Amino acid sequence: MNDMSMPPGVPRSTEAHIAISGVSKTFRGRNGDVHALQDIDLDIRRGEFVSILGPSGCGKSTLLMLVSGLVSSTRGTIRVGEKTIKGPNSDVGIVFQQDVLLEWRTALQNVMVQAEIRKSELGPARERARQLLRMVSLQDFEDAYPKEMSGGMRQRVSICRALLHKPPLLLMDEPFGALDAMTRDQLQLDLLRLCADNEMTVFFITHSISEAVFLSDRVVVMSPRPGRVERVIEIDLPRPRRLMMREDPQFNNYMRELTEIFKGLGVFREEV
Repeated sequence: MNDMSMPPGVPRSTEAHIAISGVSKTFRGRNGDVHALQDIDLDIRRGEFVSILGPSGCGKSTLLMLVSGLVSSTRGTIRVGEKTIKGPNSDVGIVFQQDVLLEWRTALQNVMVQAEIRKSELGPARERARQLLRMVSLQDFEDAYPKEMSGGMRQRVSICRALLHKPPLLLMDEPFGALDAMTRDQLQLDLLRLCADNEMTVFFITHSISEAVFLSDRVVVMSPRPGRVERVIEIDLPRPRRLMMREDPQFNNYMRELTEIFKGLGVFREEV
């Protein structure tokens, strides 16, 4: 298939943006060692949206922290682009489950924190911050403080802050996990639109099978601790994604396939 025939939103590059090779992570605790991750091998292509899906405690968030360079691996190597990660990687955007906004700063000022820390030129950064807030329908809340915004609005601000410096890689650790279902649906749509407009690789952590299928180009299934890559499922659904797609037979086929994998891993146990 040549580039002209590829549907919009399909990653065009086969280049590995993230290369994870033989990575394991062990934490030392008061009651002995905790083996969080074991022998992770995974390549993520440039421009790809990949969800890491697994049960609580399987090491999903640890893997994200390793990719960010905020935590070091016990064994193995991680490369992002041409750089082997040996410390904090400043060329990424990170969004956590909690928005961690500064309560004494407005929405616009919170987004601008990124530019101030990086000592970017403030005029262009402020214009981009306003553009990002418009893209998530917060143009009327630039001067609102976090206490004046809903949880979903606060998380939109957090996403805008992560994107201000145009990172080629966005790391997201269950960013919608604390939100109600309707707000979560809207933020998924907002995220897909932002990704399409900003041409990023996305490394997305989630517990939700439906969320992983809806957002992703590939879903990486993690086993219970110590976390291993159990399966990688290609999601062959057209883009742009629409909410009604969740009623599509192929969407439900992916849901069943992933559910069966977790049943086989003992994550889901049904009484007979």
